[in-house]
Amino acid sequence: MHDLASRLQTLIHPGDHLWWGQATAEPLTLTRALVAHRHAIARGGRFGVFVGIGQSDTLQPEHADVIDFFGYAASGPHRRLASAGVLDIVPSHYSHLPGLIRHGTLRADVVLVQVSPADEQGRHSLGLVHEYLPAALDRARVIIAEVNPEVPWTHGSRYLTADQIDLRVEAECQPISLERSAPGPAELAIARHIAGWIEDGATLQMGIGNLPEAVVAALHDRRDLGLHSGAVGDGIAALAEAGVLTNARKSIDTGIGIGGILMGSERLRRWAHRNPRLQLRETAYTHHPEVLASVDKLTAINSAIEVDLTGQVNAEVAAGVYVGAVGGAVDFLRGAARSRGGLPIVALPATAKGASRIVAQLSGPVSTPRADAGLIVTEHGVADLRGQTLSQRVRRMLDIAAPEHRAGLERQAHALLRQCGAAFVALPGTAPTD
Repeated sequence: MHDLASRLQTLIHPGDHLWWGQATAEPLTLTRALVAHRHAIARGGRFGVFVGIGQSDTLQPEHADVIDFFGYAASGPHRRLASAGVLDIVPSHYSHLPGLIRHGTLRADVVLVQVSPADEQGRHSLGLVHEYLPAALDRARVIIAEVNPEVPWTHGSRYLTADQIDLRVEAECQPISLERSAPGPAELAIARHIAGWIEDGATLQMGIGNLPEAVVAALHDRRDLGLHSGAVGDGIAALAEAGVLTNARKSIDTGIGIGGILMGSERLRRWAHRNPRLQLRETAYTHHPEVLASVDKLTAINSAIEVDLTGQVNAEVAAGVYVGAVGGAVDFLRGAARSRGGLPIVALPATAKGASRIVAQLSGPVSTPRADAGLIVTEHGVADLRGQTLSQRVRRMLDIAAPEHRAGLERQAHALLRQCGAAFVALPGTAPTD
């Protein structure tokens, strides 16, 4: 480790901005060495680290003594950074990140990347991830690769060869596995509601968490489903192995599932290894608006912290703390809305710790505007907001709120409609108040 520290110190300069794969794609041997020897690497100065979705406890608030943390997400363990006030948020659509990197707006001086062993042609696969890494690799002065024999060799749009790598190290850690807990009653009910809308031949996009995995598990009686998603979990491998996910009816990339990052367990890694029916692609493709619009029956399933009665979505802030991200939800919801037969879906349990997650006024920022709202789903049903007026939306949203919160939400709805400039339309069972 001391030798690795000295080599990192040689390659990384004070003031550099560092990037690496997020979540399961974090190169743990390199990132742990980086934070352990950060003072020697900083040499009396500071350096920056881009923070994506967190799945390890590598980064801690005390590391801000020499590291400047900036990023688009504060999920998982990275919430500690946000809570401590040491994470500078980039409130960007996920699809914008590659362009911001390539234009130099977001600097990428050094990239730490976890790769598979080389294939017969000497190509190291990026393994578990593409996402924004190809853009960062294109701009980087230094590429440091951690070769992990447990990382699958996956087909994609970008590989690395020995001459492109400035420092190669052997992994001392297993890849991060993401195990999902069993879904609860609310998640199972939501999954059943969503599954009832998904037809044979639909192409799936899933957000992150237990809920999308519960939806996927409810689709084993479908045929010829497809994949075009940023995140890919264990449930997709299970659908493919059951012969449900074939990609046979996809209008583009026929026969091939498209993903940005593998976020699952060893089962997912085994299924992905040298699988010609799976390709990992960079964000510039997975989230491109024209690409998404050309995917027929694109079913985009994303989650939220709260949704207001008109369809505005907060996916970033809970109880005053930044816990999420703008992410790719807007990209996929807009893409699904333009897709022929597409379904833009936001799903969430109706309550959290007794509080309603269907609200009259958001407690955080508007991550997804109400103009992009499609189907909002809770365990109590589906509110299809497409083409609905504000008062019609309120009615439908009240129907999927938790019953114990509906009366209070109805009372607030009148003031909300006036604030929105909507013509007043009496709500069922209520009377207008001055």
